[in-house]
Amino acid sequence: MSNFYCANCGSKSSSISSFTANSCPRHPLGPSKGKHTLYEGSEKSKYSCKYCGSSSNSISSLTANSCSRHPNGSSKGKHSPAL
Repeated sequence: MSNFYCANCGSKSSSISSFTANSCPRHPLGPSKGKHTLYEGSEKSKYSCKYCGSSSNSISSLTANSCSRHPNGSSKGKHSPAL
């Protein structure tokens, strides 16, 4: 069975349909202002930010922190996992 992850918060689910129907606490528009966004990469032992290269053992840990090279400006957005 495959696991599916949210690209914004790292939440895990075994079903895409129920997963993307729920609100995301780390949505770019604000907490619970949008649904979970499917991370389309594979499961990895380390995840890297596509903007700055920082890495973490989980998407959840990576996306919890602000990114110094985010397109909206330094520390104006969270790290985003590279595929």
